[in-house]
Amino acid sequence: MKKTTWLVAWIGKTDHEAAEGLSSANQGPIAGALLGAQRFDKVYLLTNYPHARSVVFCTWLEATTGYLPDQVELYDIDLPSPIDYAAIYSAVCSNLLAARLPRDEVQLTFHLSPGTPAMAAIWIILSKTRFPARLIQTSRERGIEPVDFEFDLASDFLPEFLERGSARIERLSASPVGAVAQEFVAIVHQSTVMREQIELARRVAVYDVPVLILGESGTGKELFAQALHAANPKRKNALFVPVNCGAIPTELANSELFGHAKGAFTGAVKSHDGYFTQADGGTLFLDEIGDLPLDAQVRLLRVLQNKEVTPVGSGTARKVDVRIVAATHRDLAADVAVGRFREDLFHRLAVGILRLPPLRERRGDLDVLIDLFLSAFNDDARDRPEAQHKVLSESARKLLHTHEWPGNVRELQHTLLRAAIWSPGESIDTRDVESAIFQVRRISDAVLNQPISQGIELQQLLDRVARHYMERALEHTGHRKAAAAKLLGFSNHQTLLNWEKRLGVGKGESDD
Repeated sequence: MKKTTWLVAWIGKTDHEAAEGLSSANQGPIAGALLGAQRFDKVYLLTNYPHARSVVFCTWLEATTGYLPDQVELYDIDLPSPIDYAAIYSAVCSNLLAARLPRDEVQLTFHLSPGTPAMAAIWIILSKTRFPARLIQTSRERGIEPVDFEFDLASDFLPEFLERGSARIERLSASPVGAVAQEFVAIVHQSTVMREQIELARRVAVYDVPVLILGESGTGKELFAQALHAANPKRKNALFVPVNCGAIPTELANSELFGHAKGAFTGAVKSHDGYFTQADGGTLFLDEIGDLPLDAQVRLLRVLQNKEVTPVGSGTARKVDVRIVAATHRDLAADVAVGRFREDLFHRLAVGILRLPPLRERRGDLDVLIDLFLSAFNDDARDRPEAQHKVLSESARKLLHTHEWPGNVRELQHTLLRAAIWSPGESIDTRDVESAIFQVRRISDAVLNQPISQGIELQQLLDRVARHYMERALEHTGHRKAAAAKLLGFSNHQTLLNWEKRLGVGKGESDD
């Protein structure tokens, strides 16, 4: 879709004087930009000068540059002072939001030269945050120049602030060093790495900014999300709405998140409030955000930008006040690189970033968690006549320490529960733990950790990986070749057939 181009600018003193013939040697920055090589579809002008004076300027501008009257729009802005940063920011935001900006179909360009330095500073801030835009400036010496530099308040400044040294965090913290805020007591730990993440979470919790929680499955992402909600004074008494994005059928993602109107699609017999509306005033926890379909990612980005939702099948937008906490076990940066996740959405979500360590990296936490889970089991069994009080033997504890815990805290909890139930006596011994631990077969260990000193057969390893995923794709699709080919990224099922023939996979199976 071709975007409509808008030039947005304040009308400055030099612009007015050029139109009034008071500066014959200078046509002014706005006219200078419009007489350049690029033609804009719309010229969107703001003025804090008397309306009549700015109307004269617009008439002169149209005659000088060849732009039509319906291409030039003028908006009066009442400012207490042209150097009042807060007033300028508020007035500009209100005006652009009233123009239904930002919009996917509009490419904005902010002109920095007209107006006061305060006005230029606000353009820079808005272009990197709420209203993404190109920046230009003009001068008599250099003509029109783009202003390009990498700076994003959302993705650069706040994460850097939050990730400063632990000494500064402790110094600024209102609680004594080592104390755990009440909202975070459910996150049981002794390790330094977890304490650092909790301190960061405490700092970002009070700000109404999106937070992205990264970590393997079972590391406690939802516990952190609940704590962030409880520690936010504005939202703690409102709803915390958890949503597993990976569990929502692809075709229903937009409806579930943003709602739908009656008759929006087959089966929509009544209107439905989406999760955003349900969480209005509170916190929406989007777990496994990396599994969200691309079209839903587009809608989510628009909600984050405009703070309003439009239900599927409705033309009416509704304002929502929701704090977003997202989480994923995926490598979102890698997903962005290959186009599975939108880069602009990633930067919108990754304002506050928490990186939860896997259990194997939480030195000192394993014994604390073992004792906690065993105590919880014994408390639950206390009123059951058939149950026994369980004690973990030292040899069993040592065995638990040797396991890698790929499923992290959740796997540890369920392993101890199985061992306690299956142990015939009061003591949980090594055999009980061995029976309770599920050994997940991991192809990566066998393929990626081959000794290299004596040489390897690289093609054999690559064929083994290909065979593995082809068999999984066929099994997942019920041996439907076209569907399996799509899962594997092949352009058509004939490519899959060629690979099967070469690797000896799927012999004797029927095609779609």
